[in-house]
Amino acid sequence: MARKNYLFTSESVSEGHPDKVCDRISDAVLDAFLTEEPEARVGCETFATTGMVVVGGEVGLSDQDKLKHFMGSIGQIARDCIKDIGYEQEKFHWNTCHVLNFLHEQSAHIA
Repeated sequence: MARKNYLFTSESVSEGHPDKVCDRISDAVLDAFLTEEPEARVGCETFATTGMVVVGGEVGLSDQDKLKHFMGSIGQIARDCIKDIGYEQEKFHWNTCHVLNFLHEQSAHIA
């Protein structure tokens, strides 16, 4: 027998919401890798809290030198996103937040 009554809820958040900030950073990291290598394999997740952003996951590129170059730019990519959104608060400022990069090379056994 089908249920006739149910409760439907949804959430709508603005650009500055932590979920949106994290999605924006993950998307920017993905875009950076795909711009350089369209066949890149990227699994990227981002977490943000007071004064800190954590980026993690795995990346597969054909050129290891490119991978090393991009690993060094993750912090700047995150800060650029935060700045563009407009965060300049004492507890979360694009220029002073810590960005931890836990991205690593994808296993060669995954393709």
